[in-house]
Amino acid sequence: MKKKFIIFGSVTILFVLFTCNIFGAPVTIPKVGIEITPAKNPQDVAATIQILLILTIITLAPAILLLMTSFTRIIIVLSFLRQALGSQQIPPNQIIIGLSLFMTFFIMQPVGTEIYEKAWKPYVDNKIKLDQALSEAVKPVRKFMFKQTREKDLALFIYLSKTPRPKNQDEVPTLVLIPAFIISELKTAFTVGFLIYIPFLIIDMIVASTLMSMGMLMLPPVMISLPFKILLFILVDGWHLIARALSISF
Repeated sequence: MKKKFIIFGSVTILFVLFTCNIFGAPVTIPKVGIEITPAKNPQDVAATIQILLILTIITLAPAILLLMTSFTRIIIVLSFLRQALGSQQIPPNQIIIGLSLFMTFFIMQPVGTEIYEKAWKPYVDNKIKLDQALSEAVKPVRKFMFKQTREKDLALFIYLSKTPRPKNQDEVPTLVLIPAFIISELKTAFTVGFLIYIPFLIIDMIVASTLMSMGMLMLPPVMISLPFKILLFILVDGWHLIARALSISF
């Protein structure tokens, strides 16, 4: 496999060089390098710190997407739906994750727009500094998380962190808000998953009771109930209902 990759890469490079030679275009091979030199002024140090900060944010981006947005609730509900249907790996994990991501982008669009207008654009236009931009960027996310966080969960983590009782939302630390938001989302997702399970569970019970009464004990009830559950899901337009319920829930 490695040999084939090397051959393919060599052929591709030769083809590009041959094409450039035919059309008379100058062939230049770029030089790529990383240079580390001592900082000579405070501006160099500040630029280095900004680069490290950006790399840190990029590293934490998956965790931010998973735990500080609507992604957690959506993907858990869709996973419950697949389990309730009993369709094994249909839809595949890639489809569930992709749908969850795009629904997350749709739901979080107002938050992203506010971050762009109040934090990113003023920072790019040199109207505010980096620390002010980060502070403005966190505000819409905190506002979203506060709407979905239960007071009971928030009080728990305030108590565990041993911080003074906040008088308003601005005094609640973000590191306290994030875990409270996560467990609130988990409870909401599991509640929705339980409600999704009920109609499919009823179908399983009816099919199992019918097979037992007919003496077909060796026939797996799941094999018989699966088409009925899929048919029920199609008749009620299940994907429309699930997408609508998840969007409205936020």
